[in-house]
Amino acid sequence: MEAAALAAALGLLLLAGAGGSAGDEAQEAAAVRALVARLLGPELAASFLVSVERALAAESGLDTYSLSGGGAAPVRVRGSTGVAAAAGLHRYLRDFCGCQVTWSSPQLHLPRQLPEVPKELTEATPNRYRYYQNVCTQSYSFVWWDWARWEQEIDWMALNGINLALAWNGQEAIWQRVYLALGLTQSEISNYFTGPAFLAWERMGNLHTWGGPLSSFWHVKQLHLQHQILERMRSFGMTPVLPAFAGHVPKAITRVFPHAKVTQLGSWGHFNCSYSCSFLLAPEDPIFSIIGSLFLRELTKEFGTNHIYGADIFNEMQPPSSEPSYLAAATAAVYEAMTTVDPHAVWLLQGWLFQHQPEFWGSAQIRAVLHAVPQGRLLVLDLFAESQPVYLHTASFYGQPFIWCMLHNFGGNHGLFGALEAVNRGPKSARLFPNSTMVGTGIVPEGIGQNEVVYALMAELGWRKDPVPNLEAWVTSFADRRYRVDQPNAEAAWRLLLRSVYNCSGEGCRGHNHSPLVRRPSLRLNTTVWYNRSDVFEAWRLLMTVAPSLATSPAFRYDLLDITRQAVQELVSLYFEDARTAYLKHESLPLFRVGGILANELLPALDELLASDSRFMLGSWLEQARAMAGSEAEAYFYEQNSRYQLTLWGPEGNILDYANKQLSGLVADYYQPRWRLFLENLMTSLDQGIPFQQHTFDQKVFQLEQAFVLSKKRYSSQPKGDTIDLAQKIFLKYSPRAFTGSLG
Repeated sequence: MEAAALAAALGLLLLAGAGGSAGDEAQEAAAVRALVARLLGPELAASFLVSVERALAAESGLDTYSLSGGGAAPVRVRGSTGVAAAAGLHRYLRDFCGCQVTWSSPQLHLPRQLPEVPKELTEATPNRYRYYQNVCTQSYSFVWWDWARWEQEIDWMALNGINLALAWNGQEAIWQRVYLALGLTQSEISNYFTGPAFLAWERMGNLHTWGGPLSSFWHVKQLHLQHQILERMRSFGMTPVLPAFAGHVPKAITRVFPHAKVTQLGSWGHFNCSYSCSFLLAPEDPIFSIIGSLFLRELTKEFGTNHIYGADIFNEMQPPSSEPSYLAAATAAVYEAMTTVDPHAVWLLQGWLFQHQPEFWGSAQIRAVLHAVPQGRLLVLDLFAESQPVYLHTASFYGQPFIWCMLHNFGGNHGLFGALEAVNRGPKSARLFPNSTMVGTGIVPEGIGQNEVVYALMAELGWRKDPVPNLEAWVTSFADRRYRVDQPNAEAAWRLLLRSVYNCSGEGCRGHNHSPLVRRPSLRLNTTVWYNRSDVFEAWRLLMTVAPSLATSPAFRYDLLDITRQAVQELVSLYFEDARTAYLKHESLPLFRVGGILANELLPALDELLASDSRFMLGSWLEQARAMAGSEAEAYFYEQNSRYQLTLWGPEGNILDYANKQLSGLVADYYQPRWRLFLENLMTSLDQGIPFQQHTFDQKVFQLEQAFVLSKKRYSSQPKGDTIDLAQKIFLKYSPRAFTGSLG
């Protein structure tokens, strides 16, 4: 693609995303000042002078910030947008005050006299867009959030320089209005929507009905929440991405429009057609444009617009035809429904479909989709670029602008994981790719609240022209900022984690936890990992040595729990290997011994540790769900939605354990009973001299799994016990197994 054509494409995107009045500048500056007060308190906030000046970016057109002052004078933070000013503030806090805002540490404590910026520092990002969110994040992490949690997240987004993000709450209320206007009954609409925990896949056309319906109370609450989210995002100068119509419709459309041309797609995620096999309108059917424009008109009337819309037609579903002409028509129909309402519309497309089904999406098929939208009006997310970039084999998406994204996490799983070398190198490599159309970086995990070091690096890369030159030095500084002190053993621990769990490489790297701890037990479970477990155990030991001096650091306590949790996860694999070996050798006594340790000692110790921090408690997770309800019946319904997502994911274990998490209560009442039953079955097999039957075990264990989902047992959300004491107890008891290999 020639430079002039690329510039034209970027110019069209600028029409959608840029803004500019003096009133906007004042509003954005006020939003950042309010953020400073929330973050630091009103007294310290008075030591910061924040202004927003579009002229700062006059030369490059890219977000720019400037820092100066401090010491005896106020710190002056200037930004070309509110987001740029917030990112500059975070840069000051990170590089001059030695602290960093993360999900686990959203508030900071600074000295009364703030450090001086010795020379004015001005930084312009090389990326027009710094994007955030996966459609799945809406369900795996955000689904039960109230405004207080959303406010905290939007602050985190601003501080990390995010200027483009999904805002998809409340859309089902809009769809309900549209479907009622078209003639569907309330019963037909209610039967179509999934439950809250599964809305992401209803929105992408993968599912319908499962876990539903949605209550009128839910719709009202989500509409109100969406207005709050949009107001705050826009106040910083962020661009919210609203949803658009992708062609998926309820089956009941065929009752209202019996001549509508509708194709039923195949099943998804091991669900039968009671819950999947979505109905897709033919692009040439006039009803397509009517429904698409009705929805967008009603949506923008309710929420306004910033002209960028997200829609996914064939997410993990094979289109009814591979003919380029069909794919082009289907794509064009979605875009034309947008522009009928908003002539300035830009379509944000998750590029996951091209990566997920490469056998279907050949060059001709991908070209058909990408060229069906005018150049510069389709913005593609290269969703898994740190591991399987699509831009490399599509000549930079055949001329359409794209965002280089780090997916990192699947299912919102816990587990230390990262591909930091690939993440560090990736954005610049994409920018230097021949005729590159890259216009930004993106953070797109399926779930958040884990592996904060990974997201700190990716957010920083959104403002860097070059990779971090020395990741070991960077992660050492990260540890110092995190704990607010230079502690050699803590630094060494983080360097060990960098070379092990955070150093996955190659196309097989996926942040999806398949540890035996969180999988349905089987003799076939895979225990291989890409790192040396000894590095994890040594990092654990090093952090234990500094626990007395860092005991008052909330970030350290969180990390000590997290690495102890990881060490226990590794130990479960080792004990499972010993149990499997004993069984295969027909050795009952060793099987009884190691099985007893795994199921009756190690897992209860993990559950007790997790219960010392509310962020690792099932009770906290379920209380969020219950708090969204308007009645006790609705509260139980939401809780059951949440339990299903964490475990079976469907009525028959359809996507079993995909969204696994390590939470107190979940370990004690879900993972531990499964392991106890499995080990008892192995013992019975040896005692009776009959082969272990996995199929029979699966039937038995499903009863346990289903009982957990349907249970009405309430779990506490109040932490109990001291994290450091409990971690030390586990370390003293199990470190011989970790370091020497003895069964201890």
